[in-house]
Amino acid sequence: MCGLAGLWDIRGRFDVQTAAQVTRRMADAIRHRGPDDAGIYQDSDAGLVLGHRRLSIVDLSPLGHQPMVSSDGRYVIVFNGEVFNHHRLRPELSAAGAQFRGHSDTEVMLAAIQLWGVERAVSSFIGMFAFALWDKQERTLTLARDRVGIKPLYFGWVAGVFAFASELKALKALPGFANSVNRNSVTLQLRHNYVPAPYSIYSDIYKLMPGTLLTLDAAFAESPRAVDDAMRRALSYWSAKQLAERAVANRERISDTDAIEELDRLLRDSVALRMEADVPLGAFLSGGVDSSVVVALMQAQSSRPVKTFSIGFHERAYDEAPYAKAVAAHLGTDHQELYVTPEEALAVVPRLPHIFDEPFSDSSQIPTYLVSELARKQVTVSLSGDGGDELFAGYNRYFFGHGLRRGLDLIPGFARRFMSRHLRAHSDRYGTLLERATPWLPRHLRLQNPSGKMDVLARMLGAASAQERYRDLVSHWHQPDQIVRGGRELSTALTDPDRQAALTDHIEYMMYTDLVSYLPDDILVKVDRASMAASLEARVPLLDHRVVEFSWRVPMQLKMRQGSGKWLLRQVLKKYVPEQLIDRPKMGFGVPIDQWLRGPLRDWAETLLSAQRLRDEGYFEPAAVRALWKQHVEGAANEHYRLWDVLMFQAWNETQSPPVGMNAYAA
Repeated sequence: MCGLAGLWDIRGRFDVQTAAQVTRRMADAIRHRGPDDAGIYQDSDAGLVLGHRRLSIVDLSPLGHQPMVSSDGRYVIVFNGEVFNHHRLRPELSAAGAQFRGHSDTEVMLAAIQLWGVERAVSSFIGMFAFALWDKQERTLTLARDRVGIKPLYFGWVAGVFAFASELKALKALPGFANSVNRNSVTLQLRHNYVPAPYSIYSDIYKLMPGTLLTLDAAFAESPRAVDDAMRRALSYWSAKQLAERAVANRERISDTDAIEELDRLLRDSVALRMEADVPLGAFLSGGVDSSVVVALMQAQSSRPVKTFSIGFHERAYDEAPYAKAVAAHLGTDHQELYVTPEEALAVVPRLPHIFDEPFSDSSQIPTYLVSELARKQVTVSLSGDGGDELFAGYNRYFFGHGLRRGLDLIPGFARRFMSRHLRAHSDRYGTLLERATPWLPRHLRLQNPSGKMDVLARMLGAASAQERYRDLVSHWHQPDQIVRGGRELSTALTDPDRQAALTDHIEYMMYTDLVSYLPDDILVKVDRASMAASLEARVPLLDHRVVEFSWRVPMQLKMRQGSGKWLLRQVLKKYVPEQLIDRPKMGFGVPIDQWLRGPLRDWAETLLSAQRLRDEGYFEPAAVRALWKQHVEGAANEHYRLWDVLMFQAWNETQSPPVGMNAYAA
């Protein structure tokens, strides 16, 4: 795992020496991604510089140093991530004439690109990666990102220079950085709790979309408008949309037994590939289905106890440590757990703006960083169970959304609209009743924060389509453009028809939407930034593209059965772990933000949400935010999700020098 940075100074803003110094500064800004080594490559005639920070995982020798030049001298690459099947590609490449000096995956990548071309090469890679490739012969720069978006890559214009990097803090290290906050992105962050790709929090800076190759020549890299044009023509070498549509149209007929055996085989191979490292390796273990599957398959293929790591909380509603400990004891892992005090968790909060670089308000970012920090004390690589919910229908909202749609479709439109208005007028009363009834409902229908769901239900009753209903279901703020001053919502995977798959099954539509939005823009951002902040490489075997493709080929009855999700994944796990150890209600990897905002975080939040400050900085409508804060503090409602969205923006904005937007929309 590494960090990359670079610039293409086509307009000649910097002299040769300054360009190199600036790129080193950019790379050093993300030293946490690669504390072991650093390197620079410069093509002074073109004005191009590539920078790299290395976390040594495979081939710890200098032969793995980057930037790396291909054996024929044509290509230069800086690469973040891992290509796990590099040792399988090596014999084929050697037979075609490739010669190798070391045994790094980077060298195999260059040989594949040299012999097969970029598109065929990336299509052959099993891994997680983002890279920048300079073609000295064609004078082109290619930016690439893995299929599902595990590794990040930002690019855009900063002070007249085209630049790219693994994290925004590297771009901010460029002299004269003054990119304004994109208020439209702020509206998206309030709706989703993250800024979705291709947008970033800054104007003229973008995130490369998963599964794409963006190739630029000097003409395209000359101006922001030309780059926008190139983005529209970016090559998609792997498409989740095409995958889902093809899979549904050609659904595989497979027996339960064959499906279980095939998934077991695929996961065994995926896990085995990700266990290869020249450094100590372990795994995160929550005791849930996904992480337990990964650890079970690791232990089944290991000659020694696997190191596993869990975080526990003294608040029982948030504590998964006992479940993890039970699974670890059964599998015989070398298990480490850390019970975190509120003080230790709260100490992470001031670091969040620096770790994530832009407003990001999934509060499970806190325990994710803490477990990464715990693991890094003993290992350099940790496997994670992320991805199982999106691939095998694990979220409770899939059941809720599906059941709700079936019920709503039976109600005439005029009646739905009347019910919507009635619920909005009496949401508090019905929310309280639902809260009292929740413990008596079937497990798969139990809701977290049932009071908050009433407003969502009211909106879905009034929604014009099933797609609009799901957008409401996963939204925090439902009209963020009325809260963010000067902001409007841009199109996303949830609203752009060109990015939506033609799927008639509503559950599959929800799963697909999460695969291309929530997973890469929230879950994988959280895991990458939190683990990298601790200089830990996190690997996600459930997101091997072969597993993703298989999950879409099998029918829904292999995913949802007997009132619960992840049926197929559970059957694989039952081969290694007794069912009673993992047969429990799904828990989120969360922290009691609602309680903290009324307690130890109250003064911090009050400062950030003061009416005067909100007016002066001019991003949010003060009255709306203050009303929400008052309701939460007084216990009239639990509004911590929406408040955390605003607070994470405010905390991030406080790190700007000076806070961006001061007095821009002052009343």
